[in-house]
Amino acid sequence: MSSRALVAEFVGTLVLVLVGVGSVVYGISLTGSLGIALAFGLVLVALVYAIGPISGSHVNPAVTMGMVLSRRISPVEAVGYWVVQFAGGIVAAGLLYALTRLGPNIAVHGAFGTNGFGDRSVLGLNLGGAFLIEVLLTGIFVFVVLSATATWAIPSSAGIAVGFALAAVHLVGLPLDGAGINPARSLGPAVFARGDALSQVWLFIVAPLVGGALAAVVHGLITLAGTEERPPE
Repeated sequence: MSSRALVAEFVGTLVLVLVGVGSVVYGISLTGSLGIALAFGLVLVALVYAIGPISGSHVNPAVTMGMVLSRRISPVEAVGYWVVQFAGGIVAAGLLYALTRLGPNIAVHGAFGTNGFGDRSVLGLNLGGAFLIEVLLTGIFVFVVLSATATWAIPSSAGIAVGFALAAVHLVGLPLDGAGINPARSLGPAVFARGDALSQVWLFIVAPLVGGALAAVVHGLITLAGTEERPPE
């Protein structure tokens, strides 16, 4: 595990959260769900090409979970990635929080870009529903990441595939629980929003990690028990 990779993951997660959550905090009245989904997806496309060759551009602890269970990185590397990813998410949220103090006319969404269930869900999704949707949506996303970055995949298409996948799952998840999908993205804003956002954030850390693990299992079954061999035509 190189220091360059750790720095890349820190910076990448910071940028993802800054742009993605920033679109929720400042632009929700202007862009709506489609704009927010595109913000997350497009910035991830850029990050894959910018830092992918250095760190793999995980920028998401759930993706790292899928990678370590697929034996593409070691457990020690995974722990290092998780530390800098969560740090990057918190720093990004801190920058967004600071920006809200610099202009009296900056419109700040009441939830500060956090995720939630129950009365904090637009559609009133309960705890069990939120856990299930986070597992499923994160599992779909991580499965696409694992498949798009496999040795038998087309390397040049990885960024487009994962970016579109992230945008797509956000379109489903945003009205349900705010679309966590990424534990680092969820923890950062919750630290500054505090209150119910912080008390509920455990779900948006645990469920995506479960989804990432499930994606690794499914991907392993499809790619010949976890090998990186090309499936038969």
